[in-house]
Amino acid sequence: MKNISFDNVNLNSGFWAEKQKLIREVSMKNVCKRFEETGRFEGTKLSWKEGQPNKPHVYYDSDIAKWIESVAYILTKHDAPELREYASNVIDAIVSSQDEDGYYNQYYQIFEKDKRFTDRNAHELYCLGHLIEAAVAWYNALGEDKLLRAVEKYVDYVIKCFITDKTAKFASPGHEEIELALVKLYDLTKEKKYLDLALHFINIRGTAEDPGGYINIQAHIPVREQRTAEGHSVRAVYLYSAMADLALRTGDESLKETCLDIYRNITTKRMYITGGIGSSASGEMFSYDYDLPNIHAYAESCANLGLALFCRRLNLLDESSDYADTIERVIYNGFLSSVSLDGKSFFYENPLEIDPALLQRRGEQYPITQRLEVFGCSCCPPNITRFISSIGDFIYNVDGNRVYINQFISNSAEFDFMGEKAEISMESGFPYDGKVKIVWNGPEAEIMIRLPSWCDNYKADEKGYIRRTVQNGDVLCFDFEMKTVMYEADPRVRENAGRFALTRGPLIFCLEGVDNGSYLKDISVKSDGDIIMGYDKNLDLPVMIVDGYRRKHTDREKLYQPVTDDYINLKLKFIPYFAFANRGETEMLIWTQIRRECK
Repeated sequence: MKNISFDNVNLNSGFWAEKQKLIREVSMKNVCKRFEETGRFEGTKLSWKEGQPNKPHVYYDSDIAKWIESVAYILTKHDAPELREYASNVIDAIVSSQDEDGYYNQYYQIFEKDKRFTDRNAHELYCLGHLIEAAVAWYNALGEDKLLRAVEKYVDYVIKCFITDKTAKFASPGHEEIELALVKLYDLTKEKKYLDLALHFINIRGTAEDPGGYINIQAHIPVREQRTAEGHSVRAVYLYSAMADLALRTGDESLKETCLDIYRNITTKRMYITGGIGSSASGEMFSYDYDLPNIHAYAESCANLGLALFCRRLNLLDESSDYADTIERVIYNGFLSSVSLDGKSFFYENPLEIDPALLQRRGEQYPITQRLEVFGCSCCPPNITRFISSIGDFIYNVDGNRVYINQFISNSAEFDFMGEKAEISMESGFPYDGKVKIVWNGPEAEIMIRLPSWCDNYKADEKGYIRRTVQNGDVLCFDFEMKTVMYEADPRVRENAGRFALTRGPLIFCLEGVDNGSYLKDISVKSDGDIIMGYDKNLDLPVMIVDGYRRKHTDREKLYQPVTDDYINLKLKFIPYFAFANRGETEMLIWTQIRRECK
């Protein structure tokens, strides 16, 4: 099975086309400005001197590379001369600063020239991985190979240091990323040495030849022996993505089975209902099965989108629709919450509950309550811009005479199919409306349409897909009924015992104090009350209006008092989770109580 790349797909209207426009016109320029202010771009010139502000950091090159990659994806579809010129100048600075042997890293070239590849956690190979992805994207978009030639020279130096001469002081990267990037470089160039290097880093990780390994970097045991998602959640899903890439290209069944087992562990025991992953702020890690705290949830933006990237690769290894269902959960909830509605600011963490009053507690770490325009470690903003700019990658796969539709995103696509030219277009009301119209122009084909896991008004024909045979000019129409459903968690998820999450179609909904007053955890949804669709013109979004209760609790002089059935009737407003924290600091809550009729 192969993926239909986003460069074959045009998003001209609909939900995600609007998000791409916001990224293109607002986010990219805002991130660029913030990176200018913090010295990230200036650092590429290697001109920093002691006493100057904005001392370069070991990971700054990765931030820059992701921003360049985002520009490349935008230029694939749109004319953006200012972004192109700026990115071209940054590329020129990087290439000009590259050492004769191919090495490039602004921190090490300025401060520690003699210590390259001595610190496993210094992000050198991580930065190179992102630079490779940027170079491949830039070449694919524009046909310009200056950055591509530079990263190829750098990779040759890595091969020399890690394989030929073995001068590097560690065997595998502390922060995975280069592995999946090398696969992209191999796909572009067909140079086997890049695939071999990716396999080398995968195969040696966690072995006796890879000393000093520990669980936070997934080096505690060899990768093929891993069956649970462990350690730093971003590093983990980048590693798993590379493993899936390599399993697909080499036919390695052991890698495939490892990936499938880890996926099952994540989605059945270690994933939030929003699709967020990584529940512990300590080490930004997975913790243990069913440990999914809401108010302390880490759920880093990069980890959430990384899970979607991992699932997209699994969808090529195994035809089950389950991976696309997980992608849908991620992109409309745990990922989309990471960027503000105006496109200017971002979350690093994506909690499932916020109570600003708890920030008074000393010695405890809580996620921030408002998005920021830049972070000290600003990996998330350019990761978000590149992800949304290339989201067309998630729509179609092709296998023989079958076209798989995995995400319902309005688009038109053109690609080679069975030796002929084929065109497919889709109009979708997702995520607010389940109506989908598909038009096929091409040779006879089987269209495999994912049946969303939350929809029960159709039946799947095969592994979660609806199968339809189409001829040239055929039109398929579906209306996936989006019912309002209250979900409960496994009882082993302790914090959610007796609580429920409101969903409609692919969206998770939440309460905010700005609409519903304080003490959200004291609010209950009426078990047999009305739930109707509404609209918030300030948010410019659909909302759910739900009958509910709040305790009357009139005697505020008493800390404790006897239980009564004296409740106040309320009309609760639930908003899409992705839209929380866009109206100032306020409480937020996903998991609510349900109560039968009260006085």
